[in-house]
Amino acid sequence: MHAKEVADVGIEPPVVRATVIFGLRTFGAVPLPVRADLEYDAADPYAVSVGYHAGAGVVRWLFGRDLLADGLLAPAGDGDVRVRPAADESQVLVELNAPDGSAVLEAEAAELADFLDRTYDEVPFGDEALWFDFDRELSKLAMRD
Repeated sequence: MHAKEVADVGIEPPVVRATVIFGLRTFGAVPLPVRADLEYDAADPYAVSVGYHAGAGVVRWLFGRDLLADGLLAPAGDGDVRVRPAADESQVLVELNAPDGSAVLEAEAAELADFLDRTYDEVPFGDEALWFDFDRELSKLAMRD
């Protein structure tokens, strides 16, 4: 099934979720554990949402599924989010840069790969355009004006 078929039968697009404990790298100390909720919604098939639990709140980042996948194998990204393998091949580093500061987090590569595998089970690589409702997204932009 793809977006049009899902809409025609009135069911919600599939959503894949996972909770991963990242380590916030700090200078000269053991990484601090940070819970992160990963979410992939086939209604937005190119993106992955990650909610990092920070104190009493959640800091949400949205970035490309392909960026996360590429970063498992080699350095990827040149903007606010960069992903790359760590020196320890079992780990992946996620660098987040914002006007208020930056953070480097590490996670188990196998956990991220498992999450990505489950997203590709729902929307295979190359089929994203079948799930992307351009008209719906365009109407969202028009409603903002």
